[in-house]
Amino acid sequence: MSEKTLNPFKIAQKQLKEACDALGEEDAVYELLSQPEKVLEVTIPVKMDDGTTKLFTGYRVQHNDASGPTKGGIRFHPGVTKDEVKALATWMTFKCGVVGLPYGGAKGGVIVDPTVLSKRELERLSRGYVRAIAPIIGERRDIPAPDVNTNGQTMAWMVDEYSSLRGVGQTLPASFTGKPVEFGGCLARKEATGYGVMLMMREAAKYKGMNIKDMKIAVQGFGNVGSYAAMYAQAFGAKVVAVSDVSCCLYNENGLDVNDIMEYATENKLITGYTGECEELEREKIFGIECDGFAPCALENSITSSTAKDIKAKIITEGANGPTTPEAEEYLLEKGVFIVPDILANSGGVIVSYFEWVQNLHNYYWRFDEVQEKQEVKMVDAFVKVTNAMDERKVDMRKAAYLVAIKSLAMPMRLRGWF
Repeated sequence: MSEKTLNPFKIAQKQLKEACDALGEEDAVYELLSQPEKVLEVTIPVKMDDGTTKLFTGYRVQHNDASGPTKGGIRFHPGVTKDEVKALATWMTFKCGVVGLPYGGAKGGVIVDPTVLSKRELERLSRGYVRAIAPIIGERRDIPAPDVNTNGQTMAWMVDEYSSLRGVGQTLPASFTGKPVEFGGCLARKEATGYGVMLMMREAAKYKGMNIKDMKIAVQGFGNVGSYAAMYAQAFGAKVVAVSDVSCCLYNENGLDVNDIMEYATENKLITGYTGECEELEREKIFGIECDGFAPCALENSITSSTAKDIKAKIITEGANGPTTPEAEEYLLEKGVFIVPDILANSGGVIVSYFEWVQNLHNYYWRFDEVQEKQEVKMVDAFVKVTNAMDERKVDMRKAAYLVAIKSLAMPMRLRGWF
């Protein structure tokens, strides 16, 4: 099996086992966290625009609810698998634990290529998925959010459908997060994950005796996470020398105009063909760019033992979920690369989703700057806890992040009498 096709759930279990062993936790803790509490597979019939009906397979996985309701995104992608969704739900549990949110992890997905569906077909699919998973979700039980190829509009359809199913005669905005601001969403939510990735790049630079203002940064992936990561890298004073998406890599050793590229990508969907001051290279060239910081913000397993050999960065902050294979990580750590793991680096999205949920429940909303200030406090505090654990235990940062998360999860499970 190649690194690109590694089973993500097996990777998540391996990371958990190593952390439990390092922490000296009871076997029961590993056993309880090694499998999700609930895995729901559904078949969704959708009437297409041509009058035919197609069936789509979807999943909703709830990993662990010891700390509170479960939380996690919904992705629409042709590559969705049950094990991928199980892995993502597992990572979400630890992501919530490491930053101290009162949530467990969940994840959802539908096997579909959304680019071949019309807007009306996407709406029918979104509503059908909600009808299928409605018995196990809710604002105090499991709160979904956007993920790959879903967005605020998707969430708005889902809130509307779920509210109708509940039959309470009112809208239930806290049942989903990542909604449009005009429909109960939270200011700074769409920026949150990318902003958090660069907050962690900044803190990692400080920890390593560097200054982000002196750094050259490359960002792989130019969707929501990657584009805002690049934007905030520039806002923090760094020089963004390369960005990439599925179409190409744009490079300028003197720095790119990130805001201009974002405008171009919004209009053209991809960054290829951009005519600003830069070279257009093959997308894989992003790994070999001369830089101090590298932010992988695409899909899982993008940094393999092969691509890792090209990486010249001193710091990696993982904007994507599971972007680094175990073999690649071992190689990079031996080289002395400082890796801020996904469960911390990309936790900004779930942190601000939590803020949105709180605001929905209380019907009181915060300013943009208030949200970002609260996010910064949460993430910087978590970074300090993880680096303290790393130094104390003499482990890498991923294991340290798991140690912090497992400690926060073990006590609620113990108090509930689960072991």
